[in-house]
Amino acid sequence: MPLVSVVIPVFNGEKTIEETIRSVLAQSLTDFEVLVIDDGSQDQTAAIVTSIQDSRIQLHHYPNKGLSASRNRGIHRAVGKYISFLDADDLWTPEKLEAQLQAMGDHPDAAVAYSWTDYIDGNSRIFQAGSRVTANGQVLERLLLRNFVESGSNILVLRSVFEQVGDFDETLKAAEDWDMLLRLAVDHAFVCVPAPHVQYRRTNSMSSNVIRQERECLKVIDRAFEKAPDNLQALKGKSLANLYQYLTFKALEGPPGRRKGVDAARCLWLTMRHNPALLKQPKVVLSVALKIVMTVMMPASFSEKMLNRSRSSQ
Repeated sequence: MPLVSVVIPVFNGEKTIEETIRSVLAQSLTDFEVLVIDDGSQDQTAAIVTSIQDSRIQLHHYPNKGLSASRNRGIHRAVGKYISFLDADDLWTPEKLEAQLQAMGDHPDAAVAYSWTDYIDGNSRIFQAGSRVTANGQVLERLLLRNFVESGSNILVLRSVFEQVGDFDETLKAAEDWDMLLRLAVDHAFVCVPAPHVQYRRTNSMSSNVIRQERECLKVIDRAFEKAPDNLQALKGKSLANLYQYLTFKALEGPPGRRKGVDAARCLWLTMRHNPALLKQPKVVLSVALKIVMTVMMPASFSEKMLNRSRSSQ
């Protein structure tokens, strides 16, 4: 029986799936199984996975049902003592699993381990460091404020814990990772490996559906605070402010456009509404507002040039 079950959900992932699997096979810890959950792919994903010769890899085909359903299918097939999830376009450093297992061995009260995250582009080059948050023990208070784990390709979890907290919520269209982390944090301790072992792929070509993210994150926040203890209820305003601050910058990612500018302006206003203290930082607010104005009012080519210059100077 393998020590760790690695669950890789994939849908039409022919461009990245091999590199992702290779990052698992390169782990310094070798006692694992790889469960590739093919969520109804119509490209060459299955052929690529099958071509990788390693007895630890299992490929399971299902009709398309979405990311959460694929993760749940992996959980139900897993036999390892621990489960870790890896999206089909993300990567791990070779020490990821070993470091997280060591951390859990050093902290036997912990049921969840996570590492820091770096962001990679379409060519697998690191272009940005993550938030580098270190949180150990009972982390619910910090998770209510924001998802500091940052990636669904991060956590290592005792498999038995899912019998208590249940599956990923298949009704959510975004923020399902944060929802699961919040549920895990209610009764279980976390431990952090303070090193960047997760490489989360993010490219400018990705479309950001801010409205959908907002809708689903609000569901997660409302649900979490309905169950949170009374002494944490006062955090909800700050949680909402953090969400809208994140969505403000998310709306401004990629090529400029009027719709993006309008979404960013609305999210900036809601950020300040939930966190009026931002008004005491006029330089920050004005800087973001200027980017929004350029996105909305200026020609796309000019806006993109100015925004890129602004980003490079930061």
